[in-house]
Amino acid sequence: MKTIVHNPFDRSPIAEVALVDWAQIDEWLNEAQLLHRDRHGWLAVHERVAILRRAADIMRERAEDLALQIVREGGKPLVDARVEAGRAINSVDLCVQALSEGGGHEIPMDLTEAGAGRTAYTFREPIGPVVAISAFNHPLNLIVHQVGPAVAAGCPVLIKPALETPLSCQSFVSILHEAGLPEAWCRFAPCGNDIAERMVTDPRTEFFSFIGSAKIGWMLRSKLAPGTRIALEHGGAAPVIVDSGVERAAVIASLLKGGFYHSGQVCVSVQRVYVPTAELKDFANDLGRAAEKLVVGDPADAKTQCGPLIRTEEVDRVERWVDEAIAAGGTLVCGGSRLSDTLFSPTVIVDPPESAKVSQEEIFGPVICVYGYDDIDLAIEQANALPYAFQAAVFSDRLSIANHCIQSLAGSAVMVNDHTAFRVDWMPFAGLRRSGLGVGGIPYTMADMSIEKMAVWNWPAAAS
Repeated sequence: MKTIVHNPFDRSPIAEVALVDWAQIDEWLNEAQLLHRDRHGWLAVHERVAILRRAADIMRERAEDLALQIVREGGKPLVDARVEAGRAINSVDLCVQALSEGGGHEIPMDLTEAGAGRTAYTFREPIGPVVAISAFNHPLNLIVHQVGPAVAAGCPVLIKPALETPLSCQSFVSILHEAGLPEAWCRFAPCGNDIAERMVTDPRTEFFSFIGSAKIGWMLRSKLAPGTRIALEHGGAAPVIVDSGVERAAVIASLLKGGFYHSGQVCVSVQRVYVPTAELKDFANDLGRAAEKLVVGDPADAKTQCGPLIRTEEVDRVERWVDEAIAAGGTLVCGGSRLSDTLFSPTVIVDPPESAKVSQEEIFGPVICVYGYDDIDLAIEQANALPYAFQAAVFSDRLSIANHCIQSLAGSAVMVNDHTAFRVDWMPFAGLRRSGLGVGGIPYTMADMSIEKMAVWNWPAAAS
């Protein structure tokens, strides 16, 4: 069987990718298990370093081609696709850096009489075969975040990309092989959902890395074989608190980027913005006017700021959610309509009801909701009310307010005077509640994919 890859902008077919059947996956899992069990055959750290460095060099030479591939298969605007390609290269470099900075540590033994005469230290070993399932929205850098740490940690890895965007994954795996990684250590495994579930839940899988929807991630977690470790990265409905009196232009410029980057198809995209009621009307109007100026269209055009949604069904869904919010009493400031079967206009809605889907669920589209508040603690309470928590933000010139929001917002990270979608690839990145499990970021993923093993030495007493 094959999957046809379409350009999300005009739906034209751009490639065919053969799907892998269970017989092949079964063979690869056996192969991965045998590789891990043969400790004498493990790749030495210096070999992994050399491979990753060569891979990064190859990617640098092909950076523009990788960016154009992201545009074609994922619909990300070219200006942002170039940034993603650069981040992916840096992420490979970070894997090498993490190897040089990682390692074990000494554990004191003589804190009590029972430990006297002993010394102990830890060191890192690979956890075993890794199976990774990835999402469409960052088709190269997300793959690097899942595969790169596995290679660096010394784990054989099977990677299933989103079937809408398999080409960047295929390219990265091929680059690793070209850089000297034996093919058995990293397998490109595009497959259907039923095959993917068997692969994930197989007892030979020691670690499962998932980036995608909460519904699928939690379902797969419930079916894992005993002993399989896991990391889940889902999404949220990121909240932003705007304090009174802040300089509006800078805030709006930041929210535009955080809310409409990749047309809102980002797991920490700005979605719910809380503004003092006295400033709400002017703030929302200014945000709407700025959103209307965004260039929406062909992502291959260097001027485009917002491209297509990944599937036409997503345009239909976003349209339904927006229509529902307006019918229930929300005020439409700008946008609110499809521009084509693949494009939806950047949209700002004021005070949609708390019961509306745009207030309750992750939109994953170009929509920002703005709510008025008279009591900042009630705004924080509303921001925290959902069963999702990932990254949040506050804009304030007052240290006391910024610190209050840092302490009070239910997120794993709170950005101060920056949008919720800010990320660098070495920082911890963790969804809480239904938004995920575990901590992403290159060094944190490498730690997850390895075991800290301890050696305890009982030294014989010195001869008198």
